[in-house]
Order: sequence, then C-alpha cells, then structure tokens
Amino acid sequence: MKNKGSCTSIIALGGLGEVGKNMYVVSHGEELLIIDAGVMFPESELMGVDYVIQDVTYLKQNQERIKALIITHGHEDHIGGIAFLLQNVDIPVIYAPRIATDLIRNKLNDNNIKYENIQIYNEDTILKFKNFEVEFVNTTHSIPDSYAMAIHTPNGVIFETGDFKFDLTPIGPMADLHKMARIGQEGVKLLLSDSTNALSEGFSKSESCVDETLNDIIGRHHGRIIIATFASNIYRVKHIVETCKKYNRQIIVFGRSMETSIELALNNGLLTDRSIFIDTNKAKSLKRNEICILCTGSQGEPLAALSRIANGVHKQISLLNDDLVVFSSKPIPGNAESVNRVINKLYLKGVKVFTNTEFSDIHTSGHAKEDELKLMLRLIKPEYFMPMHGEYRMLMAHKEIAKQCDIPDENIFICQNGDVLLLDENGITRGESVPAGDVYVDGSRIGNIGSVVLKDRKLMSKDGILLTILNINPLTRKLLIKPNVTTRGFVMVNENGELINQIERKVGEIVNKSLQNGSYNYTDLKNQIILELHPYISELTGRHPIILPVIMEVRESGN
Repeated sequence: MKNKGSCTSIIALGGLGEVGKNMYVVSHGEELLIIDAGVMFPESELMGVDYVIQDVTYLKQNQERIKALIITHGHEDHIGGIAFLLQNVDIPVIYAPRIATDLIRNKLNDNNIKYENIQIYNEDTILKFKNFEVEFVNTTHSIPDSYAMAIHTPNGVIFETGDFKFDLTPIGPMADLHKMARIGQEGVKLLLSDSTNALSEGFSKSESCVDETLNDIIGRHHGRIIIATFASNIYRVKHIVETCKKYNRQIIVFGRSMETSIELALNNGLLTDRSIFIDTNKAKSLKRNEICILCTGSQGEPLAALSRIANGVHKQISLLNDDLVVFSSKPIPGNAESVNRVINKLYLKGVKVFTNTEFSDIHTSGHAKEDELKLMLRLIKPEYFMPMHGEYRMLMAHKEIAKQCDIPDENIFICQNGDVLLLDENGITRGESVPAGDVYVDGSRIGNIGSVVLKDRKLMSKDGILLTILNINPLTRKLLIKPNVTTRGFVMVNENGELINQIERKVGEIVNKSLQNGSYNYTDLKNQIILELHPYISELTGRHPIILPVIMEVRESGN
C-alpha cells in the first residue's frame, strides 16, 4: 500500500460528468492547491435554484493545508463559485490572470465580500511553494488571458489545460505551442485536458472566420442591427466594435453583463474608443444604418435584453421592420428551446434573424475539437491521462482519442467528482474518494435546498397548492365557522365553486371528527387533514396538490 505522505493527490470536486462548476485539487504533504471555482447553471427541473456549486467538505477538513486558489480564466464555470467558496473556506491568496481578476473583483463587490489578496499572473510568472512549482502557458479561448498550467510536484509534472482551442489565426495572442512542446519534451506524468468538444470531429473554426462573416453582415445591411452574443467573449465584442466603427455605426449597449465586459475591455486597453458607445437619446438623431445594438440574451434568458425586446416589453427599444437580429452564439445544452422561442417571437415581429449555421460562420466554439485534442496530447506526451471538464460521453470520447495517440488504456483514468488519484514515483493508482456532491444556491442561501424541497416545488408547479383555513377554539375544541379553502395553481376558484364546497365540507367532517375523538393537538390535526384530504381530492380531480392546513386559534370571550 502506498504511503500517502509521499503521494501527490489529484481530486476533482466539480467538472467531471458535467459541463460547469469546475474545481480541481492537487495536494502533497501539508500543501494543497485549488484550481478554479466555478458554478453550473441549473437544469429546468431544479426549480428556484440559481446556481449549483461544489460540496467543499474536503476543503473544510483540510483548511490548514490550503495554500492558494489558482484561476485559469474568467468564465463563470471557473470563477462563478468564488464568492460562495470564500464564505465557507479561508483562501490565503487567489492567483488569477488580468481579465479574470477584474471579473472576480466585480463579483465579490456585488456580493459585499471584502477580499484583497488577489495576485495577477501572466505567462512569465512562476509560483513557488514547498512542494510545488507552477508555471503558466498562454492558450487561446473565447475570453482573453486564458492559461494552462504545469504543476511541478515531487512525483512529476501535472499539466492542466484549462479551457482551450488551437486557433492559428486568432484575434488575440497565439497559444504558446513552443512552451507546451518544451514542457512535453521535459516529461509530463499526468495530463488533465478539456473534453467539452471531444465528440466533435476535425478542427474548430478560427475566430477570424467569424470576423469575416460579421464584417459582411454589418457592411451590407442598410437598417438597424441588433447583435446578441456572450458578454464574456471579449474578442468577439472587440471585433463587433471595430467593424461598427469601420462602417460608421454607433453602438447602444443593453444588459448588465455586456456593460461590465465592455468597461473591463476599455480599462484593459482591449477597446480604446469610448465615443462609439451612445445612449438611446443620442440614437434618436441617427439614421437606422448608423446604429448597432449590442445586447445580452443569446441563450434566450427570459430577463435578458433580447428577450425583452422580442416580447415588446423593453422600455427603451421597439423593433422596426428593417431590423436585423444576429445571434453570434450557439445554444448551450438545455437552452435550445428558449433560444428558438425568442427567434420565433422575432420572426412574428417581422424582423430578419441571422443564426449560426454550417453555411454562415457567425460563431465558433472556444473549446478544442477532436484534432486539436490530439495535438495537445502529442505536444504534452503524458505518461498518464485524465479527461476533465465534460459530460461522461465527452470524457469517454476523449479517452478513445487518447488511445489513438498511443496512451495505453490502463494509463487513462475516467473519474467522477470526488475520485482521488494518487501519484508517486511508481505511477498512478486510485485512492479513497472524498465528498463531492452538488450544493444548490437559492438567492443568498447556500445548501438549504434538498431533494424534499425540490420535490415540493415540482408538485406545486404541476398540481398547485390548496390551503385550508380553520378557526378553532382550543379550549372548547370547537370549529367556530366552516372551513375556508383557497388555492393557487390547482383550480380556478370562481369556475369550480361546487368542487371547493365539497372540499370545505370534507375538511369540516375531518376536523369535527378529530376534535370529538380526542384531545386537541395542533400538529396531529394538521397531519390528519393532509392524510384524509389527499386521497379525497385525488379521487375527485386526479390531481395531487400540496395541502397546507392553516389553523387559527380563537378564544371566544368568556373562555
């Protein structure tokens, strides 16, 4: 059996079997490094849940060993959980790239969290700890300042790619292929690599192809243009701004996240001309072909700017017949229905809509496809491999890609969140797993939403709520007036008077029988009403609303 004190541990607390809430841990001896702290946005069945974050029980148990949180780039699935993490665990220092640092500071300010020790790193930075030395490698992604990292440990080098693609004609800096090759030549024990697009063949399209298409659209259209894209895709935003300037269009910005990204790009020199951005009042004096609206809502979010424009409820913008709406994005899994709903509403308003197809390159992914994943494997030449950041089908596809690149099957580890890999001078084996479930965030509440609450929310959304209001004298154990029944989401009260009367009579029978048969007990009476009323309502209607008895204790004068 391995001596754990001499082993380097690799643990995923999030990001495996899912796309989102990335968090990986590398530890050795008395030192522990955390890589990324993202969120995952909930599926539709998680009603009322705002975010899904990691279970950080393991980090709490090893609080004294934590040396740093290292961020690879500024996307929500890598930084969105930092505010919640800091509420549960003491983090001595956060190392992050320039753009991610600004986004993190904005996020912490929004959550009223004071944290000062954020250190900016770049491709020349080397972090030194007792057991670790970390160097960074510039990569290409859909947000500036994205990095992979090589973690030098007593048991070999661990290379973590972050999110990446290989774009030979990028808008921003090229990925540092030479540095990757140098690290691979020196020897890498374990590669952890992004699997998001492992199911997609070939090579991803260059961002420059998107630029050409958008340039053509903006140059040809003679009316107003509305463009929805990811606010975090700052290079895409940068090109849209530069193209609008080329064709003498002024830009109106809608959506808080878009406004934040543009301000961040201006502050960091990625954009230089503030004068191109105008408000709606100034737009009134311009021709339609002199206006571009840049907004959020590319994923069909109900409250985002584009959805409100499509629904005709935006306070400042109404659609015009010669408007052109461009979706410079692709629906992420689970959002296709919402996006299609918005597109249909836009067509109903009579405007033209441009979406990404195989014939029109107005979006490209920031994640590597199959051939790019092969290139990463060939550059790094790892002895062992663990696919990360992806659903299980993506991880398994990445495993097959690695086997094609001569990684032996027995050296490839398909892991789940909470699995532990132990690395020593002899190789890698599996260790005992650690807690790594999902934690739900509802507003400002963390972890208070369990399966029972979610089940109740599903029931309420399906069959509604039925309240029975009772006035009882606890001393005489008498029902003072007939029960009152009201509902929400069950039936229309005004149109189902006889049904409501039947339910009220049944509640009266249950209550009177219970009061006559025993001593008055508030909790027992509520439970008895629920127990007998459920099958009665089910027989009458075939539905199963949540029943909430409300008992008001009234002591009559003289009692």
